[in-house]
Amino acid sequence: MPIETLSDGSMIITGDSIDVYRLLALKHALKLETLGMKRRGRSVFSVIKQEFGLKGSKIQVLEKYTELLKTHGIG
Repeated sequence: MPIETLSDGSMIITGDSIDVYRLLALKHALKLETLGMKRRGRSVFSVIKQEFGLKGSKIQVLEKYTELLKTHGIG
């Protein structure tokens, strides 16, 4: 099971699902960056561009990344 609930009510992501949740978290963080939200440290935009070799503006990269995830059956 990808998400387990512990006896105290907290939840953890396990197994192969960790990578999938990371990819989805990157997607949603990039969407927030396109809306103007800033974060400390390295931007998600630069992380996605480097890891997946995408080029373009934030919106273009978000669109390409979303299509990439869809072709792999994710989100």
